[in-house]
Amino acid sequence: MSINIRNAEISDAKAISELILPLTNKYVCPTCDVSVHSILLDSMSEKNMEKYLSTNHDYVVAVTENNEVVGVAGVRDKSHLYHLFVDDDFQGHGLSRQLWETVKQKVLESGNSGLFTVNSAVNAESVYLRFGFKRKEGVRNRQGMVDIPMVLEFDC
Repeated sequence: MSINIRNAEISDAKAISELILPLTNKYVCPTCDVSVHSILLDSMSEKNMEKYLSTNHDYVVAVTENNEVVGVAGVRDKSHLYHLFVDDDFQGHGLSRQLWETVKQKVLESGNSGLFTVNSAVNAESVYLRFGFKRKEGVRNRQGMVDIPMVLEFDC
């Protein structure tokens, strides 16, 4: 099956939300306190995705030949990797790296100086380490939201 990576559009908000909500429930929520689950999931609603897509966020999506969204990467403020999700059925084939490289190049071309950050889910740290990110500190718990702050810095 052929996968195409393209810039996300506001009309993709529903499909992006439908992709990332179950993945967040499955992979991120179990690592966080139950008290933050609703806040976390609400941040990925269709309405909030529309807001991200129309403000200071850069998103790309991976779509199948049938235009089904199977992956997404989003960067906030041209430097913070905000979302990186790939449908379970499409994992293990380098799609997250392709999404990351595409969105990274997009923001580098629009003025990023070579510094990126991400707040990695605990179980996603190995992915970001393979991309070259390094821990800024250990596992962090901010009022129940558990993550690992990471940074990637390179010369452009």
